[in-house]
Amino acid sequence: MALPMLPGYGFDRYVGEDKYQRILVSEAKHGRREMLPYGPKKKPNYSSYPSGLGSALPSWVAFDKHVLSFDAYEEAEMDDKRIEEYRIRRYKIYFYLEDDTIQVNEPEMKNSGLPQGTSIRRHRIPLPPPDVEKFYTVYDFNINIDVVFYGRTFKIYDCNPFTKNFLKKVGVKLNPPGKCPDDPYTKLRREILDYVQPLRPYDSFDTLKEFLEYDGKVLRFFCMWDDTASIFGDYRQLILHYFLSDGTVEVKEFLPHNSGRDPMSFFLKRGKLPKYGPPGVHQPGDVTDRIVLNVYNGYNVSRVHGYMLDKFKVAKLEQEFYKDTDLTIGATINVWGRKVLLCDCDEFTKTYYRTKYGIQNFPSIPCKPPSPPKIKKVYPPYTGFGSEEDSLRSCIGLVPVVRPDLEAFKKCMEKDSYGNESNTLRFFAKMIKHQCADVDRLFVISYFLGNNTLSVFEPIERNSGYTGGLFLKRIRVKRPGQEIFKSELSEYIQPEELYIGARVNVNGYLFILLNADEYTLKFMEENSERFPHSNLECALQMLKDEKSKSREIKQVFRAVDCELTRTVDYNTFRNILMDITVGGLSEQQFITIVRHYGVPEKPCPNGTTLLAMAHEQFRKIFYEDFEKLISYCEYEDRKNKKKLPSKDIRKLCKAARLPLTNELLQSLVSKYEDSEGQIDYKSFFSALNWRINPVPELIPISPLKERCEDVWLGMPSPIPYKCINYFQFLKDVYGLEVE
Repeated sequence: MALPMLPGYGFDRYVGEDKYQRILVSEAKHGRREMLPYGPKKKPNYSSYPSGLGSALPSWVAFDKHVLSFDAYEEAEMDDKRIEEYRIRRYKIYFYLEDDTIQVNEPEMKNSGLPQGTSIRRHRIPLPPPDVEKFYTVYDFNINIDVVFYGRTFKIYDCNPFTKNFLKKVGVKLNPPGKCPDDPYTKLRREILDYVQPLRPYDSFDTLKEFLEYDGKVLRFFCMWDDTASIFGDYRQLILHYFLSDGTVEVKEFLPHNSGRDPMSFFLKRGKLPKYGPPGVHQPGDVTDRIVLNVYNGYNVSRVHGYMLDKFKVAKLEQEFYKDTDLTIGATINVWGRKVLLCDCDEFTKTYYRTKYGIQNFPSIPCKPPSPPKIKKVYPPYTGFGSEEDSLRSCIGLVPVVRPDLEAFKKCMEKDSYGNESNTLRFFAKMIKHQCADVDRLFVISYFLGNNTLSVFEPIERNSGYTGGLFLKRIRVKRPGQEIFKSELSEYIQPEELYIGARVNVNGYLFILLNADEYTLKFMEENSERFPHSNLECALQMLKDEKSKSREIKQVFRAVDCELTRTVDYNTFRNILMDITVGGLSEQQFITIVRHYGVPEKPCPNGTTLLAMAHEQFRKIFYEDFEKLISYCEYEDRKNKKKLPSKDIRKLCKAARLPLTNELLQSLVSKYEDSEGQIDYKSFFSALNWRINPVPELIPISPLKERCEDVWLGMPSPIPYKCINYFQFLKDVYGLEVE
């Protein structure tokens, strides 16, 4: 038996030592601390495998992360408690094989009232006296044995499978596992709580689980409230939020633009939503979580003991609130007396109901209110002062404000003239009047696509009796037959109304459009969806409708073309098509067909004509640097052949920026080119010198005049093509071929 650690009962075993080791202090037991004796260092006896079975590696490598785990308990004395003598405290003993260190942990128990956790930290623990100079090894552990750590006795009753296998390998004979006894105090408290009936029952309202599980998760529904029954009521769009963490509801209102309502943060603040509301006004204390009974306890200064909870809840006011099971699409809920229809929900809400309740079908209901009937705004009629737009602007606002028309500005910028794109449609027209003096008057009508304005110009003709010039300045022209003083804006002539053969009323003057320039015809053909009279498919469809006459039409063209050239002249082709359609083909449609099937003339001008054309271009800019061109050619002619390749001459002309087109330059080069592709540069540039070798000037060719109909008399009308390929025409329209 070891001597008690009291003054006078101990003695120093190491008297005369000069070096003293550090004193170790054990954990507390009953409030006392134990000091370990110190002495000289000895070589530690670490745990190891039996010889011949272990590894040659050092222990800290061989046993790395190898830990033995034992289940133990301690009978802790309770000196300051009268109702209990001891407690059973369970521990986990960990033995680290790499350095024979030991750690003791006590699992934490909720509301135990005892300090738990690490009871003895990890280090090497010495054996109990009298073997204090030795330390615990793996051979000191087994099942159903007692171990003493600093005076505290731990009873090991079991271990894990790894520990059992390891102990068997090192030769330790394992004892049968034991059983940990129950803690008598814990057992007593459990029995008391099971059989005790409290006089003041306590109802727990634990919402922590729902809060931790559903915090931040909100169901969102899109709703509609029909408030049309009230005065000035309408359909209101609402958004309902149901918070899963506490079952509260909040409602927000979606206000459309210019609704006239004041923006509010919430339509209904967050809170419990009763099913049968409004429930009325209750007295303070009627709606509570617990019912308190007033029990008479006699006269007492303190009234605390005179109250108790009613466990039967007889006088409790029951209220039903909306839950997530009550919210479905198509259901009508009561929001404090307002019938709100649930129309749709978001994807998270659908996933929640699909996962928790197995609902798969979510039919959506249109939640947008029906559009109110449009009230036609009636403006007073035009006063006659200023433009119609200015008069209308004075009716819209008290102070007229000029606002730019962005669409008109964009159209003007897109259709404004730039470069070769004039965006102006020009037509030749003739005035229709009963007076004989005005029959032969010709006009040029220009329609500007930028702002839909129109101008009329009369060409000046000598000895005609008319001054000519500007007949109508550039303005927008109203369509005929409209009332002047009316509330609506007037309609103006659009570009789709202008085509060859159309009759146009310009401020009371009636014009017939006879022809158009090349740009106008090309523009209308490129935009055939806007100009149906320039649509080739529509024009050919009118001829395809007369397919029953295809044989007769073939014979007519065959009879006209006696020489089998597969072409006919312009007038003959026009007469045949007009007879086929009985005048149903407009002049614009006929011109479109002629432009598609016409045979272009390929004039082959001679050398004199080409030189005259070149001299005319040189004469306009007074170009006279021909000697420099010849000297440059002489510099390039290293072999002194007096000739250069035609491609070098062409490059030189382009580098010198001669005012000649590519076609004219190519024609001139080909005229002076020999069989070997060489050009005598002196003779070539001498011929181009309009100062030294002038040629007669070109005589302008008068346009071809044709007499097509009476309305064409006196008008210089250049026809598109003199000859038309009727063979290709018949093949495309009727699928016929002329033998």
